Amino acid sequence: MPPRLTPSPAITLRTLRRFYSSASEPLIRVTDLPAPNTGHIRVLELNRPSARNAISKTLLASLRDEVDALHSQYGPNGEELPPVKRFGGAAGVDEKGPTRAVILASSVDTCFCAGADLKERRGFSQQETADFLTNLRGTLSSISNLPIPTISAISSIALGGGLELALSTHFRVLSSNASIGLPETRLGIIPGAGGTHRLPALIGLSRARDLILTGRRVAAPEAYFLGIADRLVEIVPKDGRDGSAMLADARRAALSEAVRLAQEICEGGPIGVRAALQAVAWAREEVENKMYERVVNTEDRDEALKAFQEKRKPIFKGR
Repeated sequence: MPPRLTPSPAITLRTLRRFYSSASEPLIRVTDLPAPNTGHIRVLELNRPSARNAISKTLLASLRDEVDALHSQYGPNGEELPPVKRFGGAAGVDEKGPTRAVILASSVDTCFCAGADLKERRGFSQQETADFLTNLRGTLSSISNLPIPTISAISSIALGGGLELALSTHFRVLSSNASIGLPETRLGIIPGAGGTHRLPALIGLSRARDLILTGRRVAAPEAYFLGIADRLVEIVPKDGRDGSAMLADARRAALSEAVRLAQEICEGGPIGVRAALQAVAWAREEVENKMYERVVNTEDRDEALKAFQEKRKPIFKGR
């Protein structure tokens, strides 16, 4: 198990914009951190503490808006597009470059996401339920199709749609106290937002069948063993501190490790990272050949060769 990590004091969080609920609280906290070389790492924090970040219609709409904004920075082949001024003047534009990686996290110590808002769902008509599921599936598919690395930081519970949200990202960072699960069969339904195909693709049919049919919760160490978690952050209880303090430490540690992972990935050339994502996603020789052709004649590749000769770190510009 990796050593316990603590947040880096060098990381400065700058909230850019918020979506507001009726109580004037942000549903999604958006923070940009400088990425190595160019651009930034975007952190999207679910912030609906009164409902354990349950996915309501308004929270889902806010998340979809953020995902659409990320897609707007790139073309259909993953190429960077000129920045769009969202608020007039220079507001909302990062002159250093676009988003290089995305982290989905929670601003709530006690929960990453408890799944769909069942209280809201009870009042839905059949058509409203169908529309909600269509929007949820579309949003998670849109996350999984982002051309840049995506990471979920989980430090408590991720259940049902909350785990399906995490499964739509490329990586999952879990603190050792976290737990996950797909309990839908115990509610008389099945995972309906990607769980029955993303989980088997990740850990294999037999293991996925076990988790989905039993609906049991899985502790973080087992999730790491199964291959659901890509990074495991050890949380050691401190003498004299209560459980709430440990949960706060765990949330900061999981987010810190997710940021560290994103920064490590962003040390690579932006074009190369995006091309590698596509090549691995398809896992086909012809796609690998096409992606290699895309990167071999870039300025970043020339810079890497020059930096190697000069025995220094390359400075990539995404060109």
